Amino acid sequence: MVDVLRVPFPVLQSSPSLSFKPRLCPLIPPSRRLHLKSNSLLFPLFSSSPSFFKLPLRCSSPSMPLQLSSLSQDSLLYSRAYWVTKTIIAWNVDVVEGSCYLYASKVAALSVTDNGIQGHDLEIKLEEDRSGLPPNVIEKFPHIRDYRAFKLPPVLDAKNLVKCQLAVAEFNSQGKCRNATGLQLPGVLDELFSYDGPLGAFYSAEAVSLCLWAPTAQAVYAHIYKDPVGGSPLEIIPLEETNGVWSTKGPKSWEGCYYMYEVSVYHPSTLHIEKCYANDPYARGLSADGKRTLFVNLHADDLKPEGWDELADMKPDILSFSDISIYELHIRDFSANDDTVNADFRGGYMAFTLKDSAGVLHLKKLSKAGITHVHLLPTFQFAAVDDEKENWKYVDSKILEKLPPDSAEQQEKITAIQDDDAYNWGYNPVLWGAPKGSYSSDPNGPCRIVEFRKMIQALTHIGLRVVLDVVYNHLHANGPFDKDSVLDKIVPGYYLRRNTDGFIENSTCVNNTASEHYMVERLIIDDLLSWAINYKVDGFRFDLMGHIMKRTMVKAKDALCSLTKERDGVDGSRIYIYGEGWDFGEVAKNGRGINAAQFNICGTGIGSFNDRIRDAMLGGSPFGPPLQQGFVTGLLLEPNGHDHGTKDVEKAMLASAKDHIQVGLAANLRGFVLTDFEGKERKGLEVLCYGETPVGYAFCPTETVNYVSAHDNETLFDIISLKTPVGISVEDRCRMNHFATSIIALTQGIPFFHAGDEMLRSKSLDRDSYNSGDWFNRLDFTYNSNNWGVGLPPKQKNENSWPLIQPRLADPSFKPQRSHILAAVENFTDVLCIRYSSPLFRLRTANAIQERVRFHNTGPSWVPGFIVMSIEDGNEGIPGLSQLDPIFSYVVVVFNACPTEESFSSPTLRGRTLQLHPIQVTSTDETVKKSSYEASTGCFTVPARTTSVFVEPRKI
Repeated sequence: MVDVLRVPFPVLQSSPSLSFKPRLCPLIPPSRRLHLKSNSLLFPLFSSSPSFFKLPLRCSSPSMPLQLSSLSQDSLLYSRAYWVTKTIIAWNVDVVEGSCYLYASKVAALSVTDNGIQGHDLEIKLEEDRSGLPPNVIEKFPHIRDYRAFKLPPVLDAKNLVKCQLAVAEFNSQGKCRNATGLQLPGVLDELFSYDGPLGAFYSAEAVSLCLWAPTAQAVYAHIYKDPVGGSPLEIIPLEETNGVWSTKGPKSWEGCYYMYEVSVYHPSTLHIEKCYANDPYARGLSADGKRTLFVNLHADDLKPEGWDELADMKPDILSFSDISIYELHIRDFSANDDTVNADFRGGYMAFTLKDSAGVLHLKKLSKAGITHVHLLPTFQFAAVDDEKENWKYVDSKILEKLPPDSAEQQEKITAIQDDDAYNWGYNPVLWGAPKGSYSSDPNGPCRIVEFRKMIQALTHIGLRVVLDVVYNHLHANGPFDKDSVLDKIVPGYYLRRNTDGFIENSTCVNNTASEHYMVERLIIDDLLSWAINYKVDGFRFDLMGHIMKRTMVKAKDALCSLTKERDGVDGSRIYIYGEGWDFGEVAKNGRGINAAQFNICGTGIGSFNDRIRDAMLGGSPFGPPLQQGFVTGLLLEPNGHDHGTKDVEKAMLASAKDHIQVGLAANLRGFVLTDFEGKERKGLEVLCYGETPVGYAFCPTETVNYVSAHDNETLFDIISLKTPVGISVEDRCRMNHFATSIIALTQGIPFFHAGDEMLRSKSLDRDSYNSGDWFNRLDFTYNSNNWGVGLPPKQKNENSWPLIQPRLADPSFKPQRSHILAAVENFTDVLCIRYSSPLFRLRTANAIQERVRFHNTGPSWVPGFIVMSIEDGNEGIPGLSQLDPIFSYVVVVFNACPTEESFSSPTLRGRTLQLHPIQVTSTDETVKKSSYEASTGCFTVPARTTSVFVEPRKI
């Protein structure tokens, strides 16, 4: 009697639409087994004829049960051994007097009994290599550095063997099987099949060619369709394999048609050879919802808007990446609720092409003030939003508007349809290389391509460059069944990173990808190049960049930088890339190789988000106590009742926050030297936070992206409204909002702003609005409302904070009026204009920042809540600093976070001819005009919650 181990399927659990039951695999009758003698190792395991692989196959169906007979310690469901090179298998077993064997079955008939593996076509004894794994394997797979190395015969036909179901088993000296497991193959696949030739669909004057990398597939067919959905294939074409690449050539008439791949391949999640139907991983066009891949030649003239080929020459000039300022925007947020936009264009690409909509006029205003780049949240084909608009569900906004501002009814109605409406941020990628269909007028055919290009072109004409948010760290789906699974159908077990049990890692939320594998890295880089060349985008923001290998990021940067106007139609040297350098999960501390985390990526010129300045300004972190205060939100100076500790503790926290902000103002440079609150000179690397983690990490200013809010977590206005004392006025909160954005705007490095922060944007205190619909994500570019008080935010992510949120939403005094919003917009554009009024705010090198930037209110006698920063310029013809600014020779910026007017005197700043910046002198903000400087004492007086900029004009 064989024990049956019923195991849940972690590798499949991430697909919420599927409900898998534990499966059992029947033993294969002995009559069906084929045992090969040892001398068979000298010959290919399979015939070279493609017809040899016309094996018994099963069309994948979620309802088909999988059965598994297993040892209690292990089973073929797991893949705990690694085939790392052609001749080495790594496995974490201790074989003393026993033995190990490799087994293969081309029809996936392996099963496990106490006597070992049954149903195999091939059995190979493994010999342990006592010298262990070689250095190159350890470098590629550091998480298995201590595994044992087992040698395979060098004459083994490994290229055909990888197409089989594979397993290894360990036996004791009496021949009893003690362990058995499947194999992970990326190492040997990279060694044998790494490929740099053409992939995807290619077009010539006479033909269309297809190339697909699928080295573990036993057969591949292309199903050609006339229409985007339904109907029978026009033809089914077998592809021929050469060294893992399957290809075919068809007539020019295929162009404009659609296709799908049928891939017969062993899938480790089911232990069967599956017949999988998948899109082309290199798809550049799709039918609605990615049902089929579109044959589309992106170089065709009819897909190019007028003037498209000359667009690179019309890009606004960027002399240095230090001149960049970024505005983060979701495509649907931009126009879904804008009545000045044609109803057919709302929420889509074409809304950006209008000349005088409220949203476009606002973008023009920001561009004129200094914003250089619009960062668009995911625009590739993602799941969770139907591409067909007629399938969307809605809630009548007139009903929602009648409900109380603190009611739970709004979120109930929104969440009831949230998976069937038009909204999602889009961080659930299906195919990286094609525009999302739901944002286009027609999700079928080439419409999405043309309209995407028109959007890029329109933003260029406004004076804005475009950054795309790319999500290469994970995929939405896996396995052979899910309609949104692509890569895991083509080469199962390769594209998705797996743990030491063989199950998919999910630390990014779901289905982590493995850029440490050669062809995953190649796909990422090819995709970036396609977006840069074919859509002329100007930058890329990498979601969870720390989960991507540093090598991949550097190769991507170099590949993009090599693009030229003459050859590629774009200037790659002007493409900026940055991302989230968080270090967590299985990649933390270089667990899967050197990853692109903050401290690893520095020195490459690639930017990363500076969470230090965000947390110091707001208080705590997005994962800490919601009422913990920071420099901007009233720590020590305006207590909100949260227990931060004693007054001395609060003072130390505020002083530490000031130091963190000062390092951020100096571009978060690791080598920048400043005097800390204790009076000690420290480098940015020596100022510590987060459990002794250094604050400063960047080598150059453009490696730091400074921000105080982004699409994640609460909006800036919402977090201020949550953390500040309930009793302060809405005017004070609005002023804090502007105070926070002004700090970011005047940092060295690259400032980054979440769309709407300049308009006091609210999401009704929703901390994670990724699926909260248009209602909670509304932007109003007419400035009539900031969207505060539109109901309690969705229960799933916010219920624990409802007791804090409800009384605030219910209090009408919290809601800003139109006058507050207008003032916020003007103050924001003013501070942007100040940033671009002098190159001193945009220094290009670490040396320039160290030489010119100083902080004055430092040491143990500092004035709480005050940051005083000076930036010095040189004078032409005088030795010392070079002259950068023809207008101003010296700048002093005073940030006063206090609730009252405060003064600060500095002997080193006496006797200067400083005056309030001309932009602030003419500002409609009457408060900032009260700022003053007294030359005889070096005393600066600045109103409450105000950033004042003083400049020393050059003598003419």
